[in-house]
Amino acid sequence: MIWSSHSWRTLLSVALLSHLATALPAVEHATSAAANICNGRSEYCSRPYSEVTFVGSHDSAFVGELPQQNQNIDVTAQLNMGIRFLQAQTHHSLIDKNVLELCHTSCLLEDAGTLESYLRTIKTFLDANANEVVTLLLTNGDSVDITEFNEAFASSGIDRYAFVPSSNPLPLESWPTLGQMISQGTRLVVFLDYGANTAKVNYILDEFAYYFETPYDVTDSSFSGCSIDRPSGASPSGRMYIVNHFLDVDIFGVKVPDRTAASSTNAATGKGSIGAQAAVCQSLYNRTPNVVLLDFVDKGSAIQAQNALNGV
Repeated sequence: MIWSSHSWRTLLSVALLSHLATALPAVEHATSAAANICNGRSEYCSRPYSEVTFVGSHDSAFVGELPQQNQNIDVTAQLNMGIRFLQAQTHHSLIDKNVLELCHTSCLLEDAGTLESYLRTIKTFLDANANEVVTLLLTNGDSVDITEFNEAFASSGIDRYAFVPSSNPLPLESWPTLGQMISQGTRLVVFLDYGANTAKVNYILDEFAYYFETPYDVTDSSFSGCSIDRPSGASPSGRMYIVNHFLDVDIFGVKVPDRTAASSTNAATGKGSIGAQAAVCQSLYNRTPNVVLLDFVDKGSAIQAQNALNGV
């Protein structure tokens, strides 16, 4: 039999359609299976973002053994151990005022590199881990215009993952579930403490429109309080909340992270633990914290405490 070119095209089309019909269910099954795990737990997929407790890394970029450094392991290692909320301080570079650096109070004291480099590190993690939602809280110590932050996010490429709320501020009951955020590809939530302007940059959200915070620079190892520190005079109603559960020690009038107490401070239970302070907070606000910020996240039982607070 002699096959015409039309016959060959018909045969190839039938074969291609047959292959797609066989392959599509497998692809659909793979997508469905992936959506069953969110931030490492199946239980989180159906839970709204505003009803999840995250243990977070306070001053996540300042890594080392010096007094002003708050973490022992770098950001990639923090993400790999399960931390999904990262806080960092930003300031203008002393060398180039067009560049944002991660600096502790002053770039003369501690400079952990550019914001863009930091964001690229987080993007690398998001690229490789499609079922993870990460939150970033930045401080704006130099009152930098929001467009400069946008430039760093765009240059790093991480803005493609940014979550944009349907209204602003988004009511607590209107947050999507982690599963929805993952399926929509909006897996990075960004907050800025001062200077946010969603009319200019719609994905960098005003921290204090969404959260209140407990006091920081705490030197009481029992962490017996959970009062509202910022924003001043705020009502807890309608806001998520951040518990600053990192212990400082006062050395000649200067407060520095208490590295030696980290294992007990970051314990899941016991006096002065994550669980103990969270219980105090829950008794005041009738809900668990949304974020518990820690120094030295690799010490103690941060992820165990997170699981307990989420009831998983």
